[in-house]
Amino acid sequence: MTTEMQEIAITEEKPLLTGQTDAIKEAELAARILLDRGTEHVIETPHGGLHVTVHGTSNTRRPAILTVHDVGLDSKSCFSPLFKFDEMQEIVKNFTVVHIDVPGQEEGAAVYPPGYQYPSMDTISEMLPTVLQFFKFRSVIGVGVGAGAYILSKFTLANPDAVEGLVLINMDPNARGWMEWAAQKLVSVASSVTEQILSHLFSQEELSANAEPLQAHRERISKATNLPNVEHFWKSYNSRRDINIDRNCTFKCPVMLVVGDQAPYEDAAVECNSKLDPTTTSFLKMADAGGLPQLTQPAKLTEAFKYFIQGMGYMASSCMTRLSRSRTTSLSSSYSMDGSRSRSRTLSQGSQGGQMPPSPSQTMEVSC
Repeated sequence: MTTEMQEIAITEEKPLLTGQTDAIKEAELAARILLDRGTEHVIETPHGGLHVTVHGTSNTRRPAILTVHDVGLDSKSCFSPLFKFDEMQEIVKNFTVVHIDVPGQEEGAAVYPPGYQYPSMDTISEMLPTVLQFFKFRSVIGVGVGAGAYILSKFTLANPDAVEGLVLINMDPNARGWMEWAAQKLVSVASSVTEQILSHLFSQEELSANAEPLQAHRERISKATNLPNVEHFWKSYNSRRDINIDRNCTFKCPVMLVVGDQAPYEDAAVECNSKLDPTTTSFLKMADAGGLPQLTQPAKLTEAFKYFIQGMGYMASSCMTRLSRSRTTSLSSSYSMDGSRSRSRTLSQGSQGGQMPPSPSQTMEVSC
């Protein structure tokens, strides 16, 4: 159980000697290394244990940033490139970051015995309140990818007061239809679990190119000691139920939907966007991002995340990046400090220069 840190004022009566300065620098470096690694916990929930990694110190005045990864990934392989990105550090230093590993998916996890009943997606979402209670978090900002986005969505609908904002990457709120189910059965006969998961994570263009990142993920998944656990998670995700959301029954917090152009779940994300409240939803379609925009486009996603947090009333005095200076008015004008926005926005990330903001009645298109 973590405890809240107290501030202690220390008055320096004598100047530090050279040796003392070196010792302080070494201590600061050691603290930074420990912070980068995070502290690991195994939290027992009514449905089993959850592996959780926490970065930063507990700050109950602000929501924690809570992440849930996709199938075929763990918290490190899914989020480390994004949260270790240089410009993301401005955000990370202001929030506690909590990375959830779905049961049995963390690196080095023990393989479940034969006949083990793996939890459903609904059950996994029901494990998250225990994490908030354990760390005494009053609320969180959820960041989920693929299956993780689905889990966070179910958690948010069941616990609306616990979530201040959602960033959903590659979100598919629908259960598999009969045609998809039949196609998956045929694919499972002809290809390995590893190849099935890769087709879930990467676009057709990326699969055809077979570049180094895809090869690295193929090797990592195929050689994982907990591959049977990964298969359990994959089957659980494919057995998901519809999330019943529409304009009248939706999330009560701001939502940012993110998907890569030509990504496997592009159509699903577009459909999800059509079901959400346009006054509290942003839709970011990223060009040249492939199936995993948090890995391929961390700069653009960091910038969008920063604006999203500012729209919720946090980090209002945050400095602007080079890209964001050119479009401060067009983006920040659509947010208000109380977390509500005057209209829906579609943020289309491309390679062109910034555009002038449209009138309030229009959907916003922004390129960078």
